Amino acid sequence: MQLQKVNNSDTIKLFHKLPHLIYKGDKNWAAPIQGMVENTFDPAKNPSFKHGEAERWVIVDQSGDPVGRIAAFINYDKAKTFEQPTGSCGFFECIDDQEVANLLFDTARDWLKERGMEAMDGPVNFGENYMNWGLLVDGFMPQGYGMPYNPKYYQKLFDNYGFKVYFEQFSYHLDYSVPFPERFWKIAGWVAQKPGYSFKHFDYNNTEKFIKDFSYIYDEAWRFHEHFNPLDPQDLRDFIKDSKAVLDPEMIWFAYHEDEPIALFVMVPDINQILQKLNGKLNFINMLKFLYYKKKKAITRTRILIMGVVPKFQKSGIESAIFWHQDKLMKKKPQYTEVELSWAGDFNPKIISLYESVGGKHVKTHHTMRYLFDRNKPFERAPIIGAEKDE
Repeated sequence: MQLQKVNNSDTIKLFHKLPHLIYKGDKNWAAPIQGMVENTFDPAKNPSFKHGEAERWVIVDQSGDPVGRIAAFINYDKAKTFEQPTGSCGFFECIDDQEVANLLFDTARDWLKERGMEAMDGPVNFGENYMNWGLLVDGFMPQGYGMPYNPKYYQKLFDNYGFKVYFEQFSYHLDYSVPFPERFWKIAGWVAQKPGYSFKHFDYNNTEKFIKDFSYIYDEAWRFHEHFNPLDPQDLRDFIKDSKAVLDPEMIWFAYHEDEPIALFVMVPDINQILQKLNGKLNFINMLKFLYYKKKKAITRTRILIMGVVPKFQKSGIESAIFWHQDKLMKKKPQYTEVELSWAGDFNPKIISLYESVGGKHVKTHHTMRYLFDRNKPFERAPIIGAEKDE
């Protein structure tokens, strides 16, 4: 077998060909749009390159067919927030062969080592964690848009190499044919109608205002989390631009108290239900197909990408008030019958409790794995948010 750096049209084709070989016949898999994957590795389109770098490789067998691929990347700002500088690997695809997997992991590890890293997280994304983050270990069913899907044997490949679970990620499903718990609605309705509170949808005509509000809420909500980095507003601009065909402004909520932004909620239609029909290519014909299926309301699922509340209002019930408003909207869009609430980290018991309080059922588990380069160093899992304060 031969390891090749992905740096020309031929190796890029091999990089994208491999998943189609791995998942051939797997009806659960939705091929990501190749152009969107390529944007991840384009410094002009991925803001993560402002503070980092990335490289990727593919392995081919004697026949020239791809059998493994991986990418390594570093966001130097985030890497420095850990006890040991930590880089990442992702976009991992591999045949069921530990030797091939080990070569991929070794290559990513050595690249990161050369740049001063002492640990490697994976499989993750070179960007925000609401997209392509984690290894699926339970719940092998169609995944929500942006949630990773992989063969079961990938867990063995990671474990055998020496990766350990840094944190678990839980996805919940909500069946809209089943009413929310009555107690939840009483609290939600009371909070939603309290004087001083207001709720607004995202509006493209006021994009910059909502980007400003989103950045403020995000930074306030996650400021006290370990490894926090302020959100780059340009990341939001790029996300909105790249996802305009996906986003439904009525599914993006902002909550205000006395006109001050205090909470955000972002839900998207699960376009994987259409992407499964497009084979990863968004050419002219497939673009027409996409628009056709979207108009025919072929999408029946949605996925909640992110929720955030500034600390002062985290015990006010404002999250339930947003669900109260969103439920009224969903009744006007009966084609949507299921919501995926993903993901909730095992380090965040508050969001887990919220998802369970609305009747969400835990159906999928992903793992974010970590590999320490010093094999004698004690391994520590991600700390529970607020654990130190509660002790």
